[in-house]
Amino acid sequence: MQISDLPYPDPGVPDARSGPRFLLWLGRGQLGGQFKSLAWGMLHFSGIAGLPYAVGLGVDAVVERDSGRLLLVGALLVLIGVAIALGDAMLHRTAVTNWITAAARVQQLLARKTAELGSALTRRVAAGEVVAVSTGDVEKIGWFVEAVSRFLAAVFAIVLVCVGLLFYAPELGVVVAVGVPLIALASLPLLPRATKRADIQREKAGKATELASDTVAGLRVLRGIGGEELFLGRYREASQEVREAAVRSARMWALISAIQVLLPGALLITVVWYGATLVLDGRIAVGELVAAFSAVATMLYPLRHFEEIAMAYSFSRPSAKRAARVLSLTRHEAAERTSLAEAPQPPAPGGDLYDPQTGLLAPAGRFTAVVCGDPDLAGRLAERLGGHPTDPAADAAGGPSVLLGGVALDELVLDDARRLVLVQDKDPVLLSGTLRELFDVPASGAVDSGDALAAARCADVLDALLQAAPDGVDDPMDARITERGRSLSGGQRQRLALARSLVTDPEVLVLDEPTSAVDSHTEARIAEGVAALRAGRTTVVLASSPLLLDRADRVVLIDGGTVAAVGTHRELLGAEPLYRAVVTRETEEEQRLATLRLTDLEEQLTEIEESA
Repeated sequence: MQISDLPYPDPGVPDARSGPRFLLWLGRGQLGGQFKSLAWGMLHFSGIAGLPYAVGLGVDAVVERDSGRLLLVGALLVLIGVAIALGDAMLHRTAVTNWITAAARVQQLLARKTAELGSALTRRVAAGEVVAVSTGDVEKIGWFVEAVSRFLAAVFAIVLVCVGLLFYAPELGVVVAVGVPLIALASLPLLPRATKRADIQREKAGKATELASDTVAGLRVLRGIGGEELFLGRYREASQEVREAAVRSARMWALISAIQVLLPGALLITVVWYGATLVLDGRIAVGELVAAFSAVATMLYPLRHFEEIAMAYSFSRPSAKRAARVLSLTRHEAAERTSLAEAPQPPAPGGDLYDPQTGLLAPAGRFTAVVCGDPDLAGRLAERLGGHPTDPAADAAGGPSVLLGGVALDELVLDDARRLVLVQDKDPVLLSGTLRELFDVPASGAVDSGDALAAARCADVLDALLQAAPDGVDDPMDARITERGRSLSGGQRQRLALARSLVTDPEVLVLDEPTSAVDSHTEARIAEGVAALRAGRTTVVLASSPLLLDRADRVVLIDGGTVAAVGTHRELLGAEPLYRAVVTRETEEEQRLATLRLTDLEEQLTEIEESA
């Protein structure tokens, strides 16, 4: 896989049963890249391993005044230098390619899972954790995948040096062959503690990130209530905890690094001392001592990869665990299919939308309004109507799937379900780009952007975009929208999002509080525009605004999670006290007084009729 070939046509189906299994799956998916990196690493480290012996041969040639051997050693050194340089350059190239391709695969998997789960993702996983997985965790996972091949090449070089010394200078080779494994394994007892401290650091960092993202998301509200200092203090405390945890973790890794420097140094001193004794006794030549010294000195470089692979695994294992937890989330148990052939066929156009859990029925081609006293229930119901069952922890009732034309939505292929039913939640997101790009969404083609913008009453929004646009932009469709539409007011963002939903023209459109941020006059005009544009199409609006409810063909009252009453807005307003309390926001006392006044008025009318 080359970087130029990214992104992957299909990132595959990950093994998300655990963090280590996910890392193993990633490694198996890059065997070609790993073998290339290993091959170049072996060339690079073989050159490093062969360098001491060439130096030893050169020293022996000088001592023996053998100019022919010295020339051969010079040629060998040139060859070794080329191998080291070429191997190092290509090892770096292939290793970085493995890192980037692994990170790209994980990011594609996360993006696909995010698109599959939609807004249900942040109800099952904290937003801060999602941010941590898609940024820092992706890099740590890529780091471990990249470090494996370099570590194996380093192991090969160390074995090569030890075996070579056993044949070249057996007395010193035995010392090195015994000392090197001890050095490589000396840090193992410290790894569990270092890993635990690193996990604590990442956990605290994830909480701090989550707190920061929540604070930024609610900054406008915090400013309104004067809560900036409170949350700033909380974030300061969280960041200090992260700093303290990072220092504790760094101390442990510093100790491991110190061991990796101290023990090889002790081995080097031992080899020099023992080798000098052997030279004085005449048991080895000076060249053999120089070769042994050089071999131990050059082994310090490949030995560092033992520390690196330990750090890479310690940091990537919890990262892979978090990524696997996100990737293991499913849209619904029914969606876990072995093939698309098991999914039912999409229903024929013109079917009713029915939720067996609440008893809600939205007849085909009608404008149905739903009133819920609980805003959280309205949000969960909107997700259910879109074929995204809510988390059982948030909705303990569970229940069967929503049916469209008698077919369960959550059993359909995801693309079919989203083509049939579109849900716009109460906090839609506007991505940065031009207005034309904003409306470049999958759509039936029956509704153009102009009609949708008119129905959503976006004339003032277009004027505002044109005024803020640079010179030369005459078409509001070419005006740019900042990230999340921050340059627009809440009502303007809401209307643009509504227009985008109208452009898609799905068979069923579900809107959750689509006009909560606009004034009453605009809300009434939007209600007329949506009702006219969606005539003959199934539309479900979850709202409590009388202006919207009065335009609906059918109003359904949900109480306690089930349908409590059905009728028109005016019928329910007069016949259902609970509906009147939710819509008009009357208290029980106000309802009691209104009932008394109505009773008195009826008695007075009766007396007038009797006296007449």
